[in-house]
Amino acid sequence: MSKYPVRIIAVDLDDTLLKDDLTISDYTVSVLQRVAAAGIYVVLASGRTDNAILTYVRRLDIAGFEQGRYMIAQNGASISDLHARKTIYEHHVDTDVLVGAYKVASEEGLVPEVYDASTIYVSKPNNWTDVDIKLSGLNQCIVKDYPDFLAKGWPKMLIPGDPEQIQYLLRKFRDMFGNKAVFFMSKPYFLEILPANCGKGEALSWLCERLGIKQTETMAFGDSMNDESLIRYAHHSVAMLNGLDEIKQIAAHVTEKTNEEDGVAHFIDKYVL
Repeated sequence: MSKYPVRIIAVDLDDTLLKDDLTISDYTVSVLQRVAAAGIYVVLASGRTDNAILTYVRRLDIAGFEQGRYMIAQNGASISDLHARKTIYEHHVDTDVLVGAYKVASEEGLVPEVYDASTIYVSKPNNWTDVDIKLSGLNQCIVKDYPDFLAKGWPKMLIPGDPEQIQYLLRKFRDMFGNKAVFFMSKPYFLEILPANCGKGEALSWLCERLGIKQTETMAFGDSMNDESLIRYAHHSVAMLNGLDEIKQIAAHVTEKTNEEDGVAHFIDKYVL
């Protein structure tokens, strides 16, 4: 069987690389270590913040390789170089969008979140953020004057809530702000706001240009709508068997196994290594 000639593989975390209990199997670790050792870049591309991704960077133990030094965070709003220990690419959402979205969401009884590498910032305590803290391992900070705080500039806002409310806000924000930002549901209960012309795919494109990697040499794995730009950009685009139908229709390939069955690792083992 001929193998796909790739030089970089970008992989989403939740419901893609990670099992449902948010772990990575020993088999998947061994496969991705072999990928990096073969000279192919492995880039974790997640909606999570840097610190929430680093847990899995350490688990994979590939950051010591040149091919494991980069990660894409906050759904493509930033790229970090782990060797240089700095952010090399970052975009911020328009402040007017952040403040306007905060006010509308608050009127609906929802509590928006913005992040830095280690902390979730909210206007008041709430159950949704409590769950997010447990999943991400980040700290929480309650901010009194939230609109002024938003003016500092942030790469992403996340609004958690019941799916019906999230769908309503998605329609409303797109009508209110048009193309001043990117609005999408990463999960039925998460509305995310990113800078205009920003996404995992745009971040991967920028990184490939920096590394001298052709688009035809790219592979990416994803499962949901926050992976859409990533799947559209990668030449060898792969949707998870457990992923959304919309993503499967866009992707060039679909894994033969789910995230619970190490679908990413099995695909790479079969078609790359």
